[in-house]
Amino acid sequence: MNIESITQPFIKKFPGDFSGNTMQRMTPKVLFSTINPAGFESPKLIAFNEELSEEIGLGKFEDKDISFLVGNDLPPNVQPYATAYAGHQFGNWAGQLGDGRAILAGEITNNSGKKTEIQWKGSGATPYSRHADGRAVLRSSVREYLMSEAMYHLGVPTTRALSLCLTGEDVVRDMMYDGNPQKEKGAVVIRTAESFLRFGHFELISAQKEYKTLQELVDFTIQNYFPEITSTGDESYKDFFKNICMRTANLMTEWFRVGFVHGVMNTDNMSVLGLTIDYGPYSMMDEYDLNFTPNTTDLPGRRYAFGKQGQISQWNLWQLANALFPLIKDEQFLEDTLNHYGNYFWEAHDTMLCKKFGFDQLREGDEDFFSNWQGLMQELQLDHTLFFNQLGKIHEIDDLKSAFSPISYIPLTNDMVGKLEDFIQKYNERLSKNTITKEDSLDLMQKANPKFILRNYLLFECIQEIDNGKTEMLEKLTRALETPYQEIYPEFSAKRPSGYDDISGCSMLSCSS
Repeated sequence: MNIESITQPFIKKFPGDFSGNTMQRMTPKVLFSTINPAGFESPKLIAFNEELSEEIGLGKFEDKDISFLVGNDLPPNVQPYATAYAGHQFGNWAGQLGDGRAILAGEITNNSGKKTEIQWKGSGATPYSRHADGRAVLRSSVREYLMSEAMYHLGVPTTRALSLCLTGEDVVRDMMYDGNPQKEKGAVVIRTAESFLRFGHFELISAQKEYKTLQELVDFTIQNYFPEITSTGDESYKDFFKNICMRTANLMTEWFRVGFVHGVMNTDNMSVLGLTIDYGPYSMMDEYDLNFTPNTTDLPGRRYAFGKQGQISQWNLWQLANALFPLIKDEQFLEDTLNHYGNYFWEAHDTMLCKKFGFDQLREGDEDFFSNWQGLMQELQLDHTLFFNQLGKIHEIDDLKSAFSPISYIPLTNDMVGKLEDFIQKYNERLSKNTITKEDSLDLMQKANPKFILRNYLLFECIQEIDNGKTEMLEKLTRALETPYQEIYPEFSAKRPSGYDDISGCSMLSCSS
């Protein structure tokens, strides 16, 4: 790999702490601290994303590169660093946070001029580890590696994963926070993104009243990551906020389209570029439930439940607006923009649903149709992904009970089947209003509805296999997630087996996951 071409424009631009000290501490008036990864004596490569490596400009993998993949033996041009940020966690201001187990190597530019940041996750403690060890375990690393790539191939904006390595160390974790810590295999993931800047980076500087640095960071971000912004001065800061709002709304719409539940939408886990970031206690939707949260820490309030993700994203944007107010200085503009956010999101959301159902455009009465559909899905506990796969074949189905019983998580009664029949009749009536052909309608559905999603129980099985030294399922899942709109492995196009309903890691997870 071409690691000698990694550059570090961020640390040249902003103030930092150059002590290299991993001691957990407050670092006021700086945006980052230089730090070296812990180093691991016996790393082992589990997976490497050859396509991504070539795309971002690192080139082909060589055996000697495994050292870099876990943060060992770094070239002289690389000075790793961790960034400081703040955030609202579960609705409460948490103060200084930061990269607790993530360390940035720097930035690489490919032949087309595209820049990509490279970051180790799980490579050791930083000043922002908050009394933790900065390590990551195999299960969380496998989940991040596979799911970030799955989201990319689904067409959802996301960070991506370059490599997955075992460190050769054991890491102690209390998976369910129930007082039963266990030793688990340690691992490091290298993840990439155009930028890892979060809402929390701006919140921290604003809270510290470092307004000059805040302005410099916003200017830097606009210049490097928002080429669509051509305005200057105060107008550029308004356009910056409007762009973040639009990107965030579009991201939420994509999460709803594929049935993704993030699980921990704190402001420090929100990307200003509108990327899915920080894959912790997430889940793809099995049975449709607007109130579903995969995060045990989110119980009982379910702040980050599936159906609340649009609402929470708006709340998070309010916090970002507060942070940017010293630059924008226009309360009415911020209020109007945030009020408009809800309208923009719901229009984007309903337009997305039109495509999933094969409708040509959003028409009067569609909102009621969608609400009725949601109620039916929850009452019949139908699988979100498999429902749309069946709906695309509805004209071939003679017996609705036989067709939809395999994708329900409860036995369907005759009364339930009657409600399903009524819905299908209304669906066909709505399809008849289309001004596009049946073929075009089906094409919309096929492009909007994946055949394969990376379910938690599949990840659970994969993690168990890797833990036992096998990689066959990892390779199989990698092939499947690369073509999610095709059915390569029919056995993956099935609902979650009932045997996994109450197993930790298959439905509910903790933040340590």
